[in-house]
Amino acid sequence: MTPPPRTIRIGLLICGSLSGPVEAVHGGYHEIYSHYWKSTIPRGSNASVIIDSYSIKNMEFPDEDRLDEYDIFMVTGSATSACDDTIPWVRELLAFLKGLVQNHPKVKLCGICFGHQIVSRALGGDCVLNDQWEIGPIPIALSEAGKSVFGVDQLTLQQIHRDHVPVESFSKHLTSGEIELVGSTGPTPNQGIIKFYPSTSGDAIKTPRNVHVLTLQGHPEFSEGIITGLVRQRVDAFGLPTVTEYWGHKGGEDAHEPTDKEGTGRRWHKTDGADIVSQALWKMLGVAPDSVDAHDKPKHKGDTTSTSHEGGALGIICSSETVGKSSFSSWWRLTDGLSHISNLLWRVFGLASWW
Repeated sequence: MTPPPRTIRIGLLICGSLSGPVEAVHGGYHEIYSHYWKSTIPRGSNASVIIDSYSIKNMEFPDEDRLDEYDIFMVTGSATSACDDTIPWVRELLAFLKGLVQNHPKVKLCGICFGHQIVSRALGGDCVLNDQWEIGPIPIALSEAGKSVFGVDQLTLQQIHRDHVPVESFSKHLTSGEIELVGSTGPTPNQGIIKFYPSTSGDAIKTPRNVHVLTLQGHPEFSEGIITGLVRQRVDAFGLPTVTEYWGHKGGEDAHEPTDKEGTGRRWHKTDGADIVSQALWKMLGVAPDSVDAHDKPKHKGDTTSTSHEGGALGIICSSETVGKSSFSSWWRLTDGLSHISNLLWRVFGLASWW
């Protein structure tokens, strides 16, 4: 039997913008996240998704009395520093996130890159400038908590950041077990945090379904084409050594993934955002593939029940453009080719753009 229909409602807190060829080919944050969620719906789940986007930089915030209508809020990346309290919208977002976690615990929260940093601040952490950039696919050594959420020992995600959240800023929270680290890399020991719901016994049950807050320094929603486009647009800001480390000595000469990857740096390394991370996010919301439940337990034969989420989701359809239902990987391969063409056109016109 087909499980009953399930609608997940997501509040997307857009804190940055894309521009130039990257935006022309891939769209803005709303389009990218819409495609990410809609193209990764677990098979056989009979789930659908509604995304309401809010332009945080323009001081657009959800109404307080409607927050519990959402299953999850996601905080996007941004070129703005998450520790710059001189910016009004950063201060307002920080206050909003503190209130969301404290007063609306049934609504889950996920922060990506800048989102990771600002959510960490809302939970008592700090954000500072790192000594170096991390750009492109980076392997993350997962903690025990990270392994329990993602089901693997290592996670590779697209990265494009220099600010980071020091582990030391969460020392008290880590000691008490209130917050746990996702994992670490050499330059960035804190690659994300997890806040589990406490159980009746007081000990957290460390499964995706029991995650209250999840943050990631990396970008599960970004493809190779997006990262390469951002690198092209910001070569001067990143510096040639950092850029060369990303795409190797062959530079950005390839429009499509080559058979021979020698000299192409880490640009074409496989990432886990479209499969492992997306499925963990869906399990957080109680939606899993038809073969397992949201706790990664195999379903008994004939069991077609669907786990419900306490918060629920109202059927209020946003008026934004709907992205097509083509597969995630083939869609990104097509746009990567278009990205190469658009980049050439931008160069012909002598135009530069910034993320």
